[in-house]
Amino acid sequence: MNERAIGQLSGLAGRLVVEGLLNAEHAKEAQREAAYERVPLVKYLVDKLNLDSQRIAEVASLEFGVPLFDINAFSRASLPIGLVDVNLVSKHHALPLFRRGNRLFIAVSDPTNLAALDEIKFHTGINTDAILVEERALSKVITEWVETHESLAEGLGDLGNEDFENIDIGSGEERDAEENSDAVDETPIVRFINKVLIDAIKQGASDIHFEPYEKNYRVRFRTDGILREVVKPPKNLSARMAARLKIMSQMDISERRMPQDGRIQMKLSRNRAIDFRVNTLPTLFGEKVVLRILDPSSAQMGIDALGYEEEQKEMYLDALSKPQGMILVTGPTGSGKTVSLYTGINLLNQPERNISTAEDPVEINMEGVNQVHVNPKVGLNFAEALRSFLRQDPDVIMVGEIRDLETAEIAIKAAQTGHLVLSTLHTNSAAETVTRLLNIGVPSFNLATSVNLIIAQRLARRLCKDCSEPADDIPHSVLLKEGFTEELLAQATIKRAVGCANCTDGYKGRVGIYEVVRITPSIAQLILAQGNAMEIHKQARAEGFNDLRTSALIKVASGVTSLEEVNRVTTD
Repeated sequence: MNERAIGQLSGLAGRLVVEGLLNAEHAKEAQREAAYERVPLVKYLVDKLNLDSQRIAEVASLEFGVPLFDINAFSRASLPIGLVDVNLVSKHHALPLFRRGNRLFIAVSDPTNLAALDEIKFHTGINTDAILVEERALSKVITEWVETHESLAEGLGDLGNEDFENIDIGSGEERDAEENSDAVDETPIVRFINKVLIDAIKQGASDIHFEPYEKNYRVRFRTDGILREVVKPPKNLSARMAARLKIMSQMDISERRMPQDGRIQMKLSRNRAIDFRVNTLPTLFGEKVVLRILDPSSAQMGIDALGYEEEQKEMYLDALSKPQGMILVTGPTGSGKTVSLYTGINLLNQPERNISTAEDPVEINMEGVNQVHVNPKVGLNFAEALRSFLRQDPDVIMVGEIRDLETAEIAIKAAQTGHLVLSTLHTNSAAETVTRLLNIGVPSFNLATSVNLIIAQRLARRLCKDCSEPADDIPHSVLLKEGFTEELLAQATIKRAVGCANCTDGYKGRVGIYEVVRITPSIAQLILAQGNAMEIHKQARAEGFNDLRTSALIKVASGVTSLEEVNRVTTD
């Protein structure tokens, strides 16, 4: 071997010749060609001369005294997207691995590739450190990273010109500097998540679903009670999106095996903020994340906007004006019970009243109301919160839900001792609410003397005012069979959904459908006699209280919603 020729070679090339991986002439030629093609020497040797990539990496590690990192053991989901331009990564064959504080660690197969580190530092403004990896593995990961970056740009579409970075989004709690620096690493992901949240608010969605599956990923909004798909981001972004949402809501991003709960607050302006209740669920193909949108303004829109018939509204207001007793709101999940309760609480929220609420979780923050988030893990359940409330000189108490006899007994005791109590249950009608409480063990005499009003409710989609059209082709006999009376039909304006650019499938917004039953002396007598739900329902109808179906048909007759919609949310 020509020692003079070897002496003319520097660094890694000379060491490779000494180790016998190539001769001096080939080494010098490889250096010239690599410089001419503007690629790192190691990449040229592996791609063009087909040298052993692993052996070159081991030699480079010895030559420069740096450890060799196995990039195959590194989680692909942790690679930052958007921090370094894809053209820089391809140009220098150098991949950002992770960031710690103000240092960015770059995977390279050639430790002499200082130009890559300098240019990445210049473009990002972050100090760079090299991490030595084997060339073939690096090329494979870079190819995947570039494909992910390109699919991200294609899958997320045009984000428009909205200034999403200026929106203040967080959990409402302070984060440490390192966590904040990690959170901004993936700018396209951050912008995409922000856009999804903004779009959901603009479209009036109540929930956002981020759902991973085996071969795809989708984002769905629940708008007016109906789930619909809005975008399908690339599947390989699943873990990054879940991580971003968990960071925003102050969850443990390393915990992927157990469900977690968190909260995000988005400040749209100085005077308006939107809260998101966040829950993660480990599924077969990744973490599903669901956000419930909680708009405090929904509790302040006034009772007239909820959809009560005039008589029903007067009964609710009359029950709210009483100094004691119980108001129960019932219905399935997502039927608007919380908004109904908070509308009432908002009307009662005056400086002369002490109002306390126990909720799981607290959905809407309200100034002037003492809100308690129950936490069964530490022994703070609804019953314990209620006991504490009674020692706090309350005027009005709200219980998120009556789930057991202990909670029911304390709530009834409060209602009988000079306090106004509001609560919810999960039953289908007002009559079933009574029998449910009797079944869990509440004495009938306590129930008959403490409950003032029961409201059962559903939410139906409103017909779009711009495109709905008269449904004159429905036969009269069919309408009678659906439950309409001749009196109602005589003044009915029945319409159907059409669909236009201003709505979703012919509907825009929702309206409440209510069964409001005041506990009259005759109904109280039935409760004392432990009458069943059918008997109580019959008596309520006899006294003129409309059931859900009748209230729904009134909404159809007035053109507020369609017959198809009320058939979806109520039964005959």
